Amino acid sequence: MNSFSRRAFLKRSSVAALTPTLLGPVADTANWLAQNAGPSVRFPAQPRERISVSSYPFREFVAGQHSNKSLAAPKMPLKDFAAHVVEKFHIRKIEPWSEHFLSLEPGYLDEIRNAATKAGSSFADIAADGENSIYSNDSGERDRAIGFGKAWIDVAARLGSPSVRINIAAAKNARPEVARVAEGLNPIAEYAASKNIAVHLENDNPVSENPFFVVGVLDRVNSPWLHALPDFGNSLAALPEEEAYRGLDQMFAHAYAISHVKEATTTPANVVVPVDLARIFALAKKHNYKGMFSMEFESEGDPYAGTLKLIAATIKNLS
Repeated sequence: MNSFSRRAFLKRSSVAALTPTLLGPVADTANWLAQNAGPSVRFPAQPRERISVSSYPFREFVAGQHSNKSLAAPKMPLKDFAAHVVEKFHIRKIEPWSEHFLSLEPGYLDEIRNAATKAGSSFADIAADGENSIYSNDSGERDRAIGFGKAWIDVAARLGSPSVRINIAAAKNARPEVARVAEGLNPIAEYAASKNIAVHLENDNPVSENPFFVVGVLDRVNSPWLHALPDFGNSLAALPEEEAYRGLDQMFAHAYAISHVKEATTTPANVVVPVDLARIFALAKKHNYKGMFSMEFESEGDPYAGTLKLIAATIKNLS
């Protein structure tokens, strides 16, 4: 549970059954129940409506925090990305990347949300990448990592996104440990519950975000507000093929609102590894996954053509 251990939960439930007045005001009880019930997003059923487009593959086209401002042709501001996706791909959900946010001020975020609404679009998820490690030996760095997670939960709430994906940044002075990562994620999960935002962890960094490690962390935290984000390709770049698919099987068992679709990935040795899309979509179906599929084209070539291809393959596999 996110706020109580199983033992505390059972103890509190027993007391409530015998003496309901000890729980305090009805409002407190309702709030506690809401936090422990987890998110209740109504996901669309139609294949195309279950698709979103990530801004990450469009790094050369969308302005970011480290964009070269001397370029002759200025890049697209993030507030225009939703309308751009509707025009180019006929998709009405986006997943913006944290690098593409030039500010976290409410007024700036409201501009992005209002522009998406005007385009008939909305947000499937926010992908947030930070540099501070939640399992660092430095307590100050751990606190900054927790603050980062909470800040992006606030961003998701302001934009009307049902979820946010935060990373488990690798530490320079420590190895990842399930217990320490879970300790840092507990307050993030509790804060997410207070904001009605689901938090996701992705299989990405081979050191700190190995799929089996992520699942171990999720099991340790055991919060209905903390889930897995299965990325179709990332683990295939770091693990033997069958291990990668076994990891994805476990990730989908813990998935909720968002997954990343890729058709291929590249290993550190620059070897391109194809993704078995049909196999992974079958894993999603096996675990009754109802959430969104975000297109995250990462292969060589045009991201527009690549994204269109991923959309077609996703619709085919979901139909």
